[in-house]
Amino acid sequence: MDLLVIGGSAGALEALLALVALLDVHVPIVVAIHLGANQRNLLPEIVGSVTRRIVVEAEDKVPLQSNFLYIAPPNYHVLVERTGSLALSVDAPVNYSRPSIDVLFESAAEAFRSRCVGVLLSGANDDGAAGLARIVDAGGRAMIQAPATALHPMMPAAALRRLGSRATALPIPELANALAPLAAAFYRGDQP
Repeated sequence: MDLLVIGGSAGALEALLALVALLDVHVPIVVAIHLGANQRNLLPEIVGSVTRRIVVEAEDKVPLQSNFLYIAPPNYHVLVERTGSLALSVDAPVNYSRPSIDVLFESAAEAFRSRCVGVLLSGANDDGAAGLARIVDAGGRAMIQAPATALHPMMPAAALRRLGSRATALPIPELANALAPLAAAFYRGDQP
């Protein structure tokens, strides 16, 4: 993989912190977590406390860099462009959310095709399911937090229903372990 995109909503912060703390991949990571529109974004500081990665709020037209983790700002969609940079948008909410996980995942699928992996965490709606399907349709991989381990299982369960065997559902520690060889395969030039 050359890009890892992660999405979540209710209950996802705990899962995100556990996943990021365990991740041993050096590809860029872009995260969309549903936040209130006027909420101050403390996620870069909180997530930065569990990793040696450089954790920043996503900015418009910033090129993706390895070992960086970009977090969507409140009230903006974050998109991945084919040029390998990020774009911010104030288009209408999708699935009642801005940032929308589907918007991030769909743009990542278009830009990175088979070199993209999407991870969907805990949440209380179905945002992310369509985007994960788009990643898989483009040749990428879909990973889902096992619904039984999610604080709010609706989001991962919706994605699992939509994708079935085309997605891998695992508890967070196993999810982190499964991601490492995908990144290593691309560094060696293999197709996982």
